[in-house]
Amino acid sequence: MSEKTPQGDSQASFAKRIDPKKGPLTPEQSAFIRRVELEQWKKNAQKLRGRNIFTGLVIGGLVLGIYGYTFYSVSQEKFLDELEEEAKVARMRAPKTSAN
Repeated sequence: MSEKTPQGDSQASFAKRIDPKKGPLTPEQSAFIRRVELEQWKKNAQKLRGRNIFTGLVIGGLVLGIYGYTFYSVSQEKFLDELEEEAKVARMRAPKTSAN
């Protein structure tokens, strides 16, 4: 069996860890950090945009459904018409007075 030696700190620039708390950063390191953060932000923004669109469509659908159901149920309510008819009949049957 071959022994595996730990690879430790690599001298390659792409594998070097940057700790901004230890010391001042070089302009290349600052630019690299900004570029990586921007790429991560774009990636996350794309996911969030999709979720926001889905959430907006669901909420909009619920609002339109409630709105439509309200109009549908109000258009079927006949009890006010029935009450008006009963009141009209009651006024016709009531004796006429000088106040009427």
